[in-house]
Amino acid sequence: MRRIVYVLIVLVAVAAIVGIVKREELSRLMAVQTLFDEDKIVTNFSKMDDLFLTAEMSRGDGSVAALPDGEPIALPDGTDDWIEARAVTAMVVLSDGRIVYEDYFQGTDEEDRRISWSVAKSWLSALMGILIEEGAIDSMDDPVTKYAPELAGTAYEGATIANVAHMASGVAFDEDYLDFWSDINRMGRVIALGGSLDDFTADIEDTRAAPGEEWHYVSMDTHVLGMVIRGATGERIPDLLEQRIVAPLGLEADPYYLTDGDGNAFVLGGLNMRTRDYARFGQMIAQGGRWQGAQIVPEDWIDASTAPTAPPGDSPADTRYGYQWWVPPAAEDGEVFAIGVYGQYIWIDRAREVVIAVNSANRDFTEPGVLADNIATLRQITKAAYEARTD
Repeated sequence: MRRIVYVLIVLVAVAAIVGIVKREELSRLMAVQTLFDEDKIVTNFSKMDDLFLTAEMSRGDGSVAALPDGEPIALPDGTDDWIEARAVTAMVVLSDGRIVYEDYFQGTDEEDRRISWSVAKSWLSALMGILIEEGAIDSMDDPVTKYAPELAGTAYEGATIANVAHMASGVAFDEDYLDFWSDINRMGRVIALGGSLDDFTADIEDTRAAPGEEWHYVSMDTHVLGMVIRGATGERIPDLLEQRIVAPLGLEADPYYLTDGDGNAFVLGGLNMRTRDYARFGQMIAQGGRWQGAQIVPEDWIDASTAPTAPPGDSPADTRYGYQWWVPPAAEDGEVFAIGVYGQYIWIDRAREVVIAVNSANRDFTEPGVLADNIATLRQITKAAYEARTD
């Protein structure tokens, strides 16, 4: 009996030591498990730096780029109900570069730096276009293994940069956010425990189609783009984005990325910034990559990346896909959007010169009809803003 008691004491002591040593990892794992809880999700989405490893970026030394006030618009009938139903936390509407609507909800305010989720993918697309023009990356037709040789022999063998940017890598990956054991949630636990996303990606072996054959949403494809960029430049993504896009945009506040244990940015969804700063990025895209008289992103890349050039696949609500940008169904000229889970949007209508940045904490974002309804509502707000300016 004394021996059993002794063993139990040793086990308890070891567990206590492990708990102390691994306290941060266990804390992040608990954060992942409760991140989307109804009573925590709003606060969590504005304070991700309290929960996970991060890489802070500087907004630069320049002045804040003005977003002048325009004539306020009345939102279309039913929008208030939509805001409540979709758990919207912030919305900024720009018409011809002027703020015509701005409000914050559920106890949040304009200074919150909010999680982008997959809206970050479109920022990485813009960075890719800059690096191609600079010559750091030779061609979208290059195989990803040219710049990320550690992917040789994995499911990404044979995929080009264009295939991956199109979400047509052919890789088999379960993106079900509501399934604890899905690939995307396993990846989340890697982030929480300080693991390596490069290693996680290199361990993916299964494919579902030949590269370029079909569109199938795989968030790790965006991580592969990050690996390509890092391999091509020898630099980390936060530094590159800070130099090429963040500083020239004149953001209001320093943004930050979530990172893995290697310090590499969570490029597929870990960008955090103020809602007005998401709107600034959208306005720059709407202006063909120009901002305050300077060409930040090549205009031909804006045109190419926002065109619905990805192969057909299982895309929701009849949407199409470009290079990390979404195109709505029956798109009118210049309509494109970035989207993140739980209701994050940058909606752009280049023809009408309207940009809408939305942050939300909508736990029902996967319900049937939600995406189609959100697109319809954003179009209605766009129409209201355009007509108010042109009538």
